[in-house]
Amino acid sequence: MKTYVQQIMLGSVTSNEAQARETLQKIKAAGYDGLELNSFMIHPTGLLVRMLTKAAGMPTGKGGKLDWNALLRDTDLGVVSLHTDLGSLERDAAAVAAEAKSFETDRVVITGMYRFDYGDEKAVRELAQRLNKAGETLKAEGAELLYHNHNIELLPLGNGKRAYDLLIEETDTNYVNFEFDSYWFTDGGADAKDWMKKLGSRMMLWHVTDRGSRQKGAAMTPILKCDSMELGTGNIDLDGLLSLARENGVENVILESHKNWTDKDPVKSLETSALWLNARK
Repeated sequence: MKTYVQQIMLGSVTSNEAQARETLQKIKAAGYDGLELNSFMIHPTGLLVRMLTKAAGMPTGKGGKLDWNALLRDTDLGVVSLHTDLGSLERDAAAVAAEAKSFETDRVVITGMYRFDYGDEKAVRELAQRLNKAGETLKAEGAELLYHNHNIELLPLGNGKRAYDLLIEETDTNYVNFEFDSYWFTDGGADAKDWMKKLGSRMMLWHVTDRGSRQKGAAMTPILKCDSMELGTGNIDLDGLLSLARENGVENVILESHKNWTDKDPVKSLETSALWLNARK
């Protein structure tokens, strides 16, 4: 099993070349094999993207000005896949595939659509067809398309199915497969194990984080806010999920925790999670 860090965690610690190099060296020392890159973090990004990621507590930082090919090569880290958006893929699949290949990966991942109605059955069916077409075009360029979920895909469609059901059923296995994020489906109230079983061999990559709360001391009510946690410190059955991921043939695991880091430091956080991952390689 190889382990990777999602680049979205690193915006605050990769603002210049020296800082980025130090961060990557620490990632290597912690035992990770590399990164999962985001196209909007390896290029200068627009204001809207910067604002949205910052509002989510995951600022993109200034790393878009850096030479990521050189940084990763110099620190002996690989790339498991490249995240992009469906629009970019539809406009120029050849360019997206070429960029992925420049990092020696043939996997391209798109995340859930921004401002898209996942509760609209017709819209979801149309999305599945767009994914099929984009995946077919990408395959002709020597790369494969994976879809990454959040929790919005759990919206019911009124026909006994959820949006994610349709995305599984109506995408062509030759052109579209999945990067499954167990945290988001758990956060959405679903049984992540059931969905991993549905995906089977179509689950190519696994995004993982733990879930819990850091609150200490007396609370005004019994309600605690849950958030992502370092692996092995929360309440998700990670070992059970890992077992299913291995049954599905998954060989690459990607850590992505969200802002609720130890001492607000993503590097300290990923170092703690590495202890859990390294014990299970």
